[in-house]
Order: sequence, then C-alpha cells, then structure tokens
Amino acid sequence: MPIKVKGDLPAKAVIEQENIFIMDETRAIRQDIRPLKIAILNLMPLKHETEIQLLRALSNTPIQVDVTFVHIASHVSKNTPASHLNQFYSTFEEIKDKKFDGFIITGAPLDHLAFEEVNYWKELTEIMDFTRTNVTSTLHICWGAQAGLYYHFGIHTNQLKEKRFGIYWHEVLHRKVPLMRGFDDVFLAPHSRHTEVSKEEIQANDKLSVLAESKEAGPLVIIAGEGKQIFLTGHPEYDRITLDTEYKRDLGKGLDIKLPFNYYPGDDPENPPLLTWRAHANAFYTNWLNYYVYQQTPYEL
Repeated sequence: MPIKVKGDLPAKAVIEQENIFIMDETRAIRQDIRPLKIAILNLMPLKHETEIQLLRALSNTPIQVDVTFVHIASHVSKNTPASHLNQFYSTFEEIKDKKFDGFIITGAPLDHLAFEEVNYWKELTEIMDFTRTNVTSTLHICWGAQAGLYYHFGIHTNQLKEKRFGIYWHEVLHRKVPLMRGFDDVFLAPHSRHTEVSKEEIQANDKLSVLAESKEAGPLVIIAGEGKQIFLTGHPEYDRITLDTEYKRDLGKGLDIKLPFNYYPGDDPENPPLLTWRAHANAFYTNWLNYYVYQQTPYEL
C-alpha cells in the first residue's frame, strides 16, 4: 500500500528502508484516485516509534492512504519535541470539521489512573464523540480500547495482580467475520498492560462481540455492530524489540518486572526475541482497512 505522508517526516526514512511503499505529497497528487483518509490520535509517549509501527501496519494493501497524525492539545508531551508536533501533527480543533474514512486511537501508559483522572479525558471524550459521526470506522488500541469501551459502552476495567506482559496465544471465535479473514485457528499477539477489560460485562452487552481471545490474556479483538467501532486490547503492531525495550527500561528503573511471557528464546533476555506475530498483525490491519473502511466509506466524504 502506498502511505502518503509529509516528505520530511522522520519516520518516512525508516519505512522506506524496509521497502514499504511510501510516497510524499507531490507524488500522491498525481494519482487519479481518492486515497483513504486515516487519522491517528497518537497518545503514546514515544510518538516516533508508534508512527513507524502504525505506518508499517497500514502498508499492506494497494489502496493509497492519506495519514493525519493528531495529538492532544490539553496535554504537554514530555518525550516528543514540540517542534515535531507542530510540524507533523494536527490538534482536534484543526480537524473537528473534517471527515475521515478511518480513525485510530492508540494506547497510553495510563492504566494506573481512573479514566476521569486523566488530565485530557474531556478532550479525548470529545474526540470519541467526533468519531461517531465523522468517521466510517474507528480502531481503538490497548488503553485506547479500554477507554473507548468504557466511554461508549460502560465496560469497566480490572486491575491485574501483575503486568500482562508478553506474547500470548489467542483463539479465533468467529471465523466468518471479515476482520478475522485469513487468520489461523490460533495466533500470537503481544500484550503490555496492568489492567484488563471485564469479559463478563462485554458478554452481557448485545452490541459487542469478542472475535478472538486468550485463556491467559482475555479478549483481544472486540467489535461493535458492523464494525463502526473496533477494540484491540493488545499490540499486534509492536516491533520485534518493543517488549525488550520496555523490560530493560523497567529494570533500569528498579521496578518489579517479570520476564515478558513467551518472548525470549529459553527465557533468556540475552537471546534476541523471535518475531512470531507479524503475519497476523498484517492480516488484521489489512482486513480493517479493506472491509471496514474502504468497502464501507462513501467516495465523497
């Protein structure tokens, strides 16, 4: 898939080195097709890494995708320079009168707080309200999925005794739903969080369906209705070394952190981790773009 971004976005060079088809604005305007307009609300502290991961995940379809990165205006980022946000990101105020084919709300390291205690919760709820009317399909990831399930459907989260951290096996529950097209019966996906959504509350809500779940990690893929809203409690977009970086970062801080589950060969952090989830991650994002965005969105936004 050709991803359309600004020509000087730093993530562009990394993506191009991986032989992923990415184009700048000059080349894109010469193509006589309408690209899908996808907005990404990036709530992660290290925004550059998340940009690379999500651009890579969105790159496996022949459809041109026009990406708009969005940041929260009511929160000052400590890990991303203001110059980067000013150059490559928009605020909600700048996009609130636009319409998008797809919208992604990322995770955030905020699962130690009640949702209402998050300093930008009001702005986030305004954005989630916006996606109901101005977006064809919205994908919520990890903490973003928990926040979306809570705000839209009243689904609560439970604090875990220890961090859900590692690579877990999941089972496909509804193979005929297009979002799970091409998936094996079981597949691997990363998780990294301190809370979990209430499976009982999800099952009791007839507007929600769990499409894939893990015995150890709980529901992974949850869909509302025909796919207007999709919730992904894990991180299939993660790189090979993302969990390694998180693990060694927490060790360096002196935190009580266990080895990522099922991640290092032989449970030895000196062994480079194997990349065991990328194929299904690609299938998931391709299915979302094709069946829930491209096939559903009107030509004239």
